[in-house]
Amino acid sequence: MKKVSIMIVDDHTLIRETWSFLLGKNENFEVVAECGDGERAIELARDKRPDVVLLDINMAPMSGFDILKMIRKYSPASKIIGVSMHSQPAYAKKMLRLGAKGYVTKNSPRNEMMEAITEVSKNNTYVCQEVKNILSEQMLNGGDQSNPDINNLSEREMQIVRSLKEGLSSKEIAMELNISLKTVEVHRHNILKKLKLKNTVSLINFINSQAFDL
Repeated sequence: MKKVSIMIVDDHTLIRETWSFLLGKNENFEVVAECGDGERAIELARDKRPDVVLLDINMAPMSGFDILKMIRKYSPASKIIGVSMHSQPAYAKKMLRLGAKGYVTKNSPRNEMMEAITEVSKNNTYVCQEVKNILSEQMLNGGDQSNPDINNLSEREMQIVRSLKEGLSSKEIAMELNISLKTVEVHRHNILKKLKLKNTVSLINFINSQAFDL
């Protein structure tokens, strides 16, 4: 029986080495490449043509979403599993929409990762139980129709949201955009109102939980 060839892409060396060791102990798997750089991942995918790619979506400067698109271009037969610290369904949905075959979180147990690799290597789709549970809760609560909509914001408000996502304070945003601190605070108030959020904490949580392109 042919072993499933695997490439591991994660910018944390310890995580790569740990998964390489664990997967290498499975007689059905063979780790053929590992790296922590997006451009190198694309080159390796093109040269090695792995059956499965474990791809961390929280990469920089090239995001996992962008790496996914390029790997699909240069190694279309490779099945990609998104791996992330985020359990929000928005991330899983975006990965699958871009062509990934699976999604697991870094909370997923080892046996679930093994199952995900096995399933996607058979051209099946796999989403980890943690994300499925959250999706089930959303459905039981009436879906996500009442969720805040980022499209309601103006371009200036979107600029401020981008800055908040980068961790900037109101004072730093004011300096960056060359506007007054009071103007920033007014925009932040309007952003909360439009997104139907109660406070800054809920705004930051919303921003960090979404997989939208800012």
